[in-house]
Formats: sequence, structure tokens, C-alpha cells
Amino acid sequence: MCAIAAVTDRSEWRSGFEQRVLAAYRAAGCSEPLAQALLERALKGVDDWTVATDGSGWIAVGVTDDNGTAVGRIHDLTVPHGREWAERWCAEQGARRVEVRLVGGPGQFADYPVRGQNRMRAAAEQPELPPGLTVRRLTEQEYPAWYASEEAEYIADIVRAGALTPEQAKVKSDQDMARILPEGFLTPGHAFYVMEAAGEEIGTGWVNHAFLPGVTFGFSLLVHPEHRGKGYGRAAMTVGEWATRQGGDEAMMFNVFGGNDVAMSLYDATGFAVLDEYRSIDLPRS
Repeated sequence: MCAIAAVTDRSEWRSGFEQRVLAAYRAAGCSEPLAQALLERALKGVDDWTVATDGSGWIAVGVTDDNGTAVGRIHDLTVPHGREWAERWCAEQGARRVEVRLVGGPGQFADYPVRGQNRMRAAAEQPELPPGLTVRRLTEQEYPAWYASEEAEYIADIVRAGALTPEQAKVKSDQDMARILPEGFLTPGHAFYVMEAAGEEIGTGWVNHAFLPGVTFGFSLLVHPEHRGKGYGRAAMTVGEWATRQGGDEAMMFNVFGGNDVAMSLYDATGFAVLDEYRSIDLPRS
């Protein structure tokens, strides 16, 4: 076996990488337009990656800045036992953390903690809201209080996942929310809902239609703490399906942070399979 070394001609690797990514998303049940869109996402920043080989497979790595912290990313790894080289390369570039996006199982990264998952499934063709549950649009007057609650929940989720400190999570939240909702309540493609039962608000919903081809992304389907444990979690998922069809999409996608076992169990029970997931470790390794 040859030593691992970086290459300058990346055409052979690029072709094989694109084929592997597309095959993985197709195997996960994605339509061709969706698989192609997810490939474009996976290739973001590809020209800045370092590609290496030992003759038996490939390694693709890169380093980016994440809120002032250098983060290494292992984008591709088909070299048997090549993870050590990839982690060492990232550490040598000053990375304090190394992350990986996985489709089709953890592979060599089973010992990396899960930081987040994208879950997806097709929405029912004609989803019906559960008896006794009504849904209305959030008003613009209600938006500021909703936003404050949503941001607090998001920060808590990030911290629970274990990748960032509360201070770093606040910075990330501010940046993400400004990017996702640049026009606030009036941001095109986004819809905000209030779920009510027996005349009382029991939760809220926030979705983004056409987030990807044929896909509505559920940024939040939140049941208020005092109403949890009453079966409203499953009801909220049905609201997500209903909202998906209202927006003209066929599939619903969610992100769940690592450590949120309650949400993961709910998604498992309601048929939302893992589309891809993100894992990471801190550097240097102990």
C-alpha cells in the first residue's frame, strides 16, 4: 500500500464522489431533482478541498471558519483506515473540531457523537388534522414573542447537541436566523402557524415551502412544555404534513439535534427516516 498523498488532478475523484453521493441519496428514496439538489449542497466549497489518495481510495478534507473557530471537515473517505490521516491533516491546519456529513450509516465514524440529523418522509396525500385540533396563521403582532421563544429553543438545542458553548450558540443563532428570515415575518416561502385545542394555544409551527425540490422544511413544530405528554407531538407532525401539502410539496424534512432523544423517538415512531446526519469530535483527540 502506498503512503497517502495529496493529488493535483482531482477529476477521477470528483467523478466517483458525485456518483457515490447521488447513489446514496437515491437509495434513501430521494427523487432525481432532490438528489441533484442535495449533491449541489454536498459540493459547496469543493474547489477549496484537499484531495488525497493511497491508491486504494480517496480522502477529501477542508477547513472552514465557524464563528471564529477553525473547523475541519472530512467530505469523503474511502481509504480503509484513512480517518487518522484526515484528522491529523485537519489538526495541522489549526482545526479545533472535525465534522463529517454521512449518508447511509456511520461507517468509520460510529464513535463520533451525533450532532444533528436531517429526517424526511413523504407527506400523506390528503392529511387530516387530528380531531379537536385547529390551526391558524400566526399574526404579525404575535411574531416578536414567537421569535424570542423560537430563538431560545434553538440555542438550547445547539448547546444540548454538545458542539458549541452557550455563547457560541447565541452567535450561531443570530447568524442563522438573519440568514433564514432576512425579511422576518414577511420572508417569502415561510409560513408560521398556531396550533390550538379547546380554545387554548398548545404549540406553534414554522415551515419553509420549496426548501428543496418537492420538499417543505419544518424548522419548528413546537408543543409548549405544559402541553407535552398529551399526544400533541404526533398531532404536530400531522400539522407538518398538512402544511407541506398546503404549500404544494410532496415530502417533509426536519432537522433534529443530537441529544434530543424525545424528538428522535417521535420521528422514528412517525416514519421520518434519517436522510443524512452530522457527527463531530473535538481536536486534538484525547
